[in-house]
Amino acid sequence: MSEVRKNKSSKIREAIEKLPYFTIDDLMPIEKDKNYLKVLLYRLSKNGTVRSLKRGMYVSKNFLDNINKKNSISRYVEFVGNIIYEPSYLSLEYVLEKYGVMSESVNSYTLVSKKKTNKFSNHLGIFKYYNIREELFSGFEINKSGDFLIAEATCTKALFDFLYFRKNILFSAEQIDELRLNLDSFAKKDFKELEKYVYLEKSKKMRKIFNYLTKKDL
Repeated sequence: MSEVRKNKSSKIREAIEKLPYFTIDDLMPIEKDKNYLKVLLYRLSKNGTVRSLKRGMYVSKNFLDNINKKNSISRYVEFVGNIIYEPSYLSLEYVLEKYGVMSESVNSYTLVSKKKTNKFSNHLGIFKYYNIREELFSGFEINKSGDFLIAEATCTKALFDFLYFRKNILFSAEQIDELRLNLDSFAKKDFKELEKYVYLEKSKKMRKIFNYLTKKDL
């Protein structure tokens, strides 16, 4: 390797340690030869210096080590969930578990997107994305946690999304009971918010599900 390439390689290593994620295009101000960058990233991935988040998107091990020391890894992984498939927001089982609505543990990150249904796996976890109609892509907040902006549904919208993607298999009160949802913390205002999304969605199936939940819990 020439001295010039060695210097560029060092600059690249230094640059990526500060980035929460990067692509080849992000490194081109340092090195314009894409083929060289591909080879370099392949080598860095092989020796563990760089980790792949998805095809063409990476993060350095040093960056991960640093946020681990800051106890920020859980929020970073949520941030990664947003950025590897944009636009998307955390919802469904993952958010419901946070609020104690789910009675069973969740082993993946569940998100809602305007793009087609998809799934990604990397060393940080499994990320599942569910497609929703444009007018229902709402009910989430973008909050800053440290250096990370994270889009996450409200508990009520996460519940709506959870039921919405199951509306074609929920035909009775018994089937809804079998979901074992803990709605003890839901107040009238929460059910009003849920009703707003049900009206927006406009299906008789969601109206029936909503009517059952309100009769049971109000």
